[in-house]
Amino acid sequence: MQRRPIIVGVDGSDPGYAAVTWAAREAAHRRAPLRIVHVMDGHTAAPAGHDDRSHVEAAWSESNALVDEATRRAANAAPDVSVRADSLLGRPLERLWELAGRAELMVVGYRGRGGFAGMRLGSVGERVARRAPCPVAVVRGHPAVRGPVVAGIDDSPVADAVLGTAFQSAADRACDLVVIHAAAEKARVEEQTAPWRPKYPRVPVEVRLTRADPGPALEQASAGAQLVVVGSRGRDYLRSVLLGSTGLHLLRHADCPVLIARPNEPREFHRTM
Repeated sequence: MQRRPIIVGVDGSDPGYAAVTWAAREAAHRRAPLRIVHVMDGHTAAPAGHDDRSHVEAAWSESNALVDEATRRAANAAPDVSVRADSLLGRPLERLWELAGRAELMVVGYRGRGGFAGMRLGSVGERVARRAPCPVAVVRGHPAVRGPVVAGIDDSPVADAVLGTAFQSAADRACDLVVIHAAAEKARVEEQTAPWRPKYPRVPVEVRLTRADPGPALEQASAGAQLVVVGSRGRDYLRSVLLGSTGLHLLRHADCPVLIARPNEPREFHRTM
């Protein structure tokens, strides 16, 4: 069975290229193919003084140049990763949902257009984070080279998907894992992490409890982290983190990339280490 790709949008901005570099390295960790895309809005009218044909030709030329440069950067970051690059035409959100349904992971850059022409991250990235059917990574900040992976969990079923992603990400990076849990006894967190510890015996785990708003705790932890992993569709804490103001604050202010895991995601956890 062919592995689903990691898909990253490119728009020519520095944040967009940072997302490409991060996605290439993540593809190397996962041994997954990488697909780079730029989507042009086919319904955008030609500027005054330009005929439709010349406008379309210029748009295609620009788009091809963007994906070519992104491909070069991906190859520099992860030479062994299989890369496919495409310039696509269509309604950006429609193409977005179509692509997300085929992806192992969707990656968007912060403050760029996410690879979707004419749409800023404020509209695209947050909609992807909330609604995409696959896991999503928002690449932002300055991840610590030797920092831990941070996981935010609650007592909902999605916590297991978060932990699976976080343990594998820490193993990939040969780093520690910090698990932050809101309003719980430490014994409960130990119970949740217990099934994963034997699968990843080389991943040191630190548990931190917070009884306050979890958003600031995650943001603070992100300052020294390589990656923050959280979930979607959880109760209480996770709902507030991802679907309310606290979650948007985390996506906008975290100091490292934020990965949103989803239950039953296609990633195969616990690869041979």
